[in-house]
Amino acid sequence: MFKNFSFAALRLCGSIFFICLLACTVSFGQKRSARFDPDGTFWILGNTPNDFSEFGAINLNAKRSRQLSVQGFELNNGKRLRFKTLTVKRDNFTFTTFELGGVSYAFSGKFLKGGVYSAGDLDDTIPVLKGTLTKFRNGQKIAEANLTFSYFGGT
Repeated sequence: MFKNFSFAALRLCGSIFFICLLACTVSFGQKRSARFDPDGTFWILGNTPNDFSEFGAINLNAKRSRQLSVQGFELNNGKRLRFKTLTVKRDNFTFTTFELGGVSYAFSGKFLKGGVYSAGDLDDTIPVLKGTLTKFRNGQKIAEANLTFSYFGGT
């Protein structure tokens, strides 16, 4: 039965086995990048600086979920400024807003935690976002603050 089985065929089978083993090791050894989804509302953690007393929240809602607030920069009077530019990455969260009454905002920061925020056990005392919030009036910078934010995932 094995009379016609040659040494070359045995080497070929061994090579194929080694390649398959190597491919499995490489694919299982690589970490799959975890999904990142910070959709929800972000509030200033701690005292709000006087120059930003009108600040309400930063709302992210990429999926347009009805359980979350409409995406944008919310003022505490209920008005919302839409994002003019927006980048949402774990290590790079930036936005600029359109003007409302000559006032606009910009933010540059990063998220302090990965994952799907709405699935986590985050409470409003845990910092999850930090960065610099800048306020402009008619295109001129009038205020800037380094801030930390907490998260709320909606109801």
